[in-house]
Amino acid sequence: MKIQLALDRLSMEEAIQIASRTEKYIDIIEVGTSLIKEFGVASISKFKEAFPDKTILADMKTIDNAFYEFTLSFNAGADIATVMGVSPMPTIEVCMEAAAKHDKKTMIDILNTTAQQRASIFAFTDAIFCDHISKDLQERSGLKSTNSYCFDPALQWAVAGGITGDSIRNMAEPLPDIVIVGSAITKAIHPEKAAEAFRRILEGKKDKYNESIGNDSIRNINSY
Repeated sequence: MKIQLALDRLSMEEAIQIASRTEKYIDIIEVGTSLIKEFGVASISKFKEAFPDKTILADMKTIDNAFYEFTLSFNAGADIATVMGVSPMPTIEVCMEAAAKHDKKTMIDILNTTAQQRASIFAFTDAIFCDHISKDLQERSGLKSTNSYCFDPALQWAVAGGITGDSIRNMAEPLPDIVIVGSAITKAIHPEKAAEAFRRILEGKKDKYNESIGNDSIRNINSY
């Protein structure tokens, strides 16, 4: 499993500092929607310049005008960009086409999608799917990520929304490919120690999973 560090509701200086302190423990740096909205697409470029060897995800949450927004993201340095699964099907198709054209990846956020919508978008087997509990829902209802996720092992999966060490420990198999962690690291007194702790938890969880299924059947998830 990979760790994606979600950077939101921070100044650019704070975000880059946290990414620097946690860099050795994380795999993907997410330029959060709030950073892109407040500081523009240039924020993506700043992270790519600061961390050229890291995978950079632009959380665009595209829902229309897909080719323009995805091209902006990739030209700014993003390796992955996000589209909402509730978008019209042509929008998601264009996102996939734009990503393929730039040799990049698409993450489809399935937040608030219906079973019918999910059945349709799961046809995009080159995409990464993000099972996401929204910030507003967390704050209004107290709902956090739980062990209720059910991942199709034939697809690439990320999980997001209130992720803690306990929620990772309680995840049922099969495990997601990416765990997206935000406040549990960014609001920690020592973000680097929090990131290191998440890395240890993920490695322990992965080792137990590998033992249960056999190493020969592990899918290669290191292509992005």
